[in-house]
Amino acid sequence: MATDKSLKSVSRQNIRKILLIISFLLIPVTIFYVSPIVIMMGAAEGIASGSMLLFILLFILSLFVGRLWCGWLCPMGAWQEICSPLMKHTVIGGWRDWIKYGVTVLWLGVIGLSMFSAGGIHAVDPFYGTVGGISISSLEVLMMVALIFFIIFIVAFFTGRRGFCHVLCPIAGIIVAGRLIRNLAGWPALQLNAAANQCIDCNKCKNECPMGLDVHRMVRAGNMEDPDCILCANCSDTCPKGVIRYSVARK
Repeated sequence: MATDKSLKSVSRQNIRKILLIISFLLIPVTIFYVSPIVIMMGAAEGIASGSMLLFILLFILSLFVGRLWCGWLCPMGAWQEICSPLMKHTVIGGWRDWIKYGVTVLWLGVIGLSMFSAGGIHAVDPFYGTVGGISISSLEVLMMVALIFFIIFIVAFFTGRRGFCHVLCPIAGIIVAGRLIRNLAGWPALQLNAAANQCIDCNKCKNECPMGLDVHRMVRAGNMEDPDCILCANCSDTCPKGVIRYSVARK
């Protein structure tokens, strides 16, 4: 039985990593659809771009699956996990974790002001900014995208593994907002649960969390909810006793 669980755990994390790698490799096509910058450019012209449509969808999905996007499909998150062997530490929590919420508010404010200046949204263009649906269509755009990912790397290098997700990502802010709404409403949603009485205090869950969360403390406290949990289930898959599991339940 233990062997079967181990194989299932490895398989799930392999699938997650493959999905993240595919997401990263698709950046030449998809980067404009996940760009917080492109959404502002479109809003300034009164256009609902593909990125605006995606972020609205991510907010709606967050009401039911939290930050699953961050853990399984986000190309920026994929880039940070690819570079994680170069990161020497995890993010130190506290005030740094709040910066992204200020960035999110500022970002949404700029989008709102841009839309107001343009007289509202008067067109929908899912392929806004792309050439034939392709995002990177010139050397100049490639250099700009490379600079963005270099900045993400620098932020993560100095703040800790997946540091950009912790500190600066505005998409994280809107997804966390959706999760908080779900928690207040209490409807069933995907979450992690733990059987604290079965924990053997090995700390593997804490050591293997890509977001650097103190999962062991969360298990012992009987509360697996954390704004920075990306529901990757790495903690579940490294637990030798199967203490942590996915579930669909009310808050």
